[in-house]
Order: sequence, then structure tokens, then C-alpha cells
Amino acid sequence: MALKRTVHALSAMALGGALILAAAPAASADQTRRDQWALDALQAESAWKISKGNGVTVAVIDGGVNAKHVDLENNVLNGKDFVDGDDDPSPESSEDKPTHGTQMAALIAGHGHGAGAADGVMGLAPEAKILPIRADLAGFADEIRYAVDNGASVVNISMDIRDQYSDRGGSSEDLDAISYALKHDVLIVAGTGNDGKRRVGFPAMAPGVLAVGGVDQSGSIWQDSNYGPEVLLTAPATRIVSAGWPGNNLQIGDGTSDSTAFVSAAAALLRSKFPDLTAGQVANRLVKTAVLPESAKGISLPDEKYGYGEIRPLAALTENIPAGSKYGPLAAPGSESPSAAASTGTSDSDSAAEKENADQKQMLFFVVLGVVALVVIGLIVLLIVKLSRRNKNKNGGPGGPAAYPPYDQQAFPPQQNPYQQPAQPQQNPYQQQPTPPHSQWPPQQ
Repeated sequence: MALKRTVHALSAMALGGALILAAAPAASADQTRRDQWALDALQAESAWKISKGNGVTVAVIDGGVNAKHVDLENNVLNGKDFVDGDDDPSPESSEDKPTHGTQMAALIAGHGHGAGAADGVMGLAPEAKILPIRADLAGFADEIRYAVDNGASVVNISMDIRDQYSDRGGSSEDLDAISYALKHDVLIVAGTGNDGKRRVGFPAMAPGVLAVGGVDQSGSIWQDSNYGPEVLLTAPATRIVSAGWPGNNLQIGDGTSDSTAFVSAAAALLRSKFPDLTAGQVANRLVKTAVLPESAKGISLPDEKYGYGEIRPLAALTENIPAGSKYGPLAAPGSESPSAAASTGTSDSDSAAEKENADQKQMLFFVVLGVVALVVIGLIVLLIVKLSRRNKNKNGGPGGPAAYPPYDQQAFPPQQNPYQQPAQPQQNPYQQQPTPPHSQWPPQQ
């Protein structure tokens, strides 16, 4: 019998933690931008000069998305409702938090409105497209497969499955769907949860998922951010301004839901800029450029709360980062431990270094082999030249018989016998020699 599950939106409201959540009328452009402190912290303006996420589809598996919100119009594709079984993934007003999916979509791909898009909410990847998927309470397996099969290259899951009989959650169907996504080069980003406990929720704790914790405005870990060995990255999670529902209202809230959306948006920027990188290699760029606050400097990485640190989209877009292995810091499909890649050091950061070291050793081997080969060839040539010269000396030069003994008479002149004529040249047994003159014996006085 299937376990009964509950899906929790990873916001402070849904989990009963401290919260600032207020439906607000349209605010002035200056105030809205000031309130979006996370964009400044993530250097969005500079990052947008390089990439805005154009051509990338981010699936938002959540409670539904208000596609008619003024800050999302034309950036939301046709999706699917797995709750009602139809093609209208709009949120239901009867739900506990009908604004949640719209908030996540706006943080990812909100484009603002008004002259110069100066009003409203801006997402970190304002030119990306949102594939809205309203989630069924039974799990995420069908939703993930739908996202993969309908063009998403990033999947944002700011939700958490809680089993009635298990805190870990996640059926075999869910795990198979996550493997299916990773094998099809789709990056799944999920939040750790908002209990402030050492417990990473599902699907964030699953192998192949990029688990995200939350930090406050100082960059320090948010007190309600769940933690554990599965955490890889953090992003802003407090006092986050985003789009509301119904109408065109704004909302302010806390939660790892928001940090997850920022990481998904950063991944969209990278997938647009580097379309040839795999999902794991995109995660690798985010991990390699992440930063820790001063208060956390010197800790061993990955840390259970910070992972490798807070994302820096601009650095990830601009720094020279080796592509690394296919799955990067993500646990490969079929791994027994969801944190194996991060905690054992066998993922991209170490695998890439090992591969680079092996390549360098191989290159050095071939260089040495080439030098040795050149030396051997040189010695062979020198030996041939010497033998050729020696043969010429033996044969008396070109065209004639040997006129001298095989040794150098100038260097070693023969001893003269006063009672004997000079010795005749040695005979070559294979060559006729002229008859030597008759010698007299004994010598005349």
C-alpha cells in the first residue's frame, strides 16, 4: 500500500516558522527594486549583460502559476495540472498558499512591467520561460517526467514530500524519475526545508538533485534553513519580494523556496550562455564560484549548512572553470548515498582535478618518450657516420686498395729493423696483390 504523502511548499508560512508575508498594492518602482535586495547581492545587473536566460525553459513544479500576472505575461508556457488532470495549471484559491508557485516563477523569470520594465518584480533570468506544473500530492514522478519530455532543462521544486510513516520520503517511482531527468541532462534544483533541523527534505536529499539552503542579507545561514550532508549551495532566503496572487499584488516572504528559485534562475543563465555544458557541469560552475561569508571562512567544504557557499551568478558566467565530469558535484544515478558526490570528493571537483592530473602525466610521458626517441635516432646516425668513415679508411679511400695497415701509421709508426727491409703491406686474402719485389738475405754489408 502506497504511503500517504503531504506536499509542503518550502516557505515560512507553510511550515509555521517566522514569516513576513504581506499582500501589497503595486509599489513604486524604486521601492520595489530596493526591496529586491537579493538582485543586488547576486550582481544581477552585471550578469544580465552576459545572459538573461534566453532560450531556456525552467519547469516550476509547485501549486500552480498565475500566468496572467503582469510581471509574468508571455514568459509562462502552457503546462499541466496533475491535481485536476487538465491543462490549466493555475493555482486554486482554496489552497493554503495559492501564491507560492507564482512567487517562484517570478523570482526566476519575472520581467517587470511599465516603461523600461522599471515597475514590478524582476527575476534573475528575465528572458527564461516558465513551464508551470501543478503537483499531485502523491509525489513528483509524473511531474518530473513531464518536465523532461516537454523541453525543460532546469526543474525547480520548492516543495517537500513528507511521508506519513517516514521522514525521508520518496518512492522508487520518484527516484527513477530523478534519474530519468539527470540521464536526459535536466538539472533538478530543490530546497532543503524550513524547520532549522538537520534534515534535508525530499526531493532535495535524493541522488542527482541540487540541494539548496538559505542565507540572510549578511550571507550567513538563515536560522530556519534545514541542513545536512546533501546541501551543495545556498542563496538568499529572507525578506524576498515576489509576485502574488490574485491580481498583480506583491508578496514578501522567507524560505528555502526562494533560495531554490534563485539557484534555478542562475542555472538558466548558465544554460543559455553555455548550451553545451551538461546539467552536472552547470552545477559545477555554480559550486566552483560559490562564496562563504567571513564568519564561515575556513570551514571544511562541503559544509552541512552552507554546502560550498552562496551562488555568484556573475562569477559563474565569467570565470574560467574547467567543464569537469558529466555529473559534476551531483550524485550519479544509481548512487546509494545522495550526498556521495559531495561528501566523498569523487564528484566533479576531484574527478576533474584527477583527470587533469592524469592528462598532464600522459603528456609528460609522451614528451619524455619523444626526447628519448630523438636521442636514440641521433646516436644511430652518429654510429653510421663513424662506421662509414672507418670503412673508407680501411679501403684507402674511394676506388683503390688499402695502402696502409689497418692502424694509423702516423700516430703509431712501425719500429725499424736495421737488418730487415720494411715490412710489406698486409695481404687481403680476398684480393689479388701485385707480386712483391725480391728481397735479399742476409742484408749486404
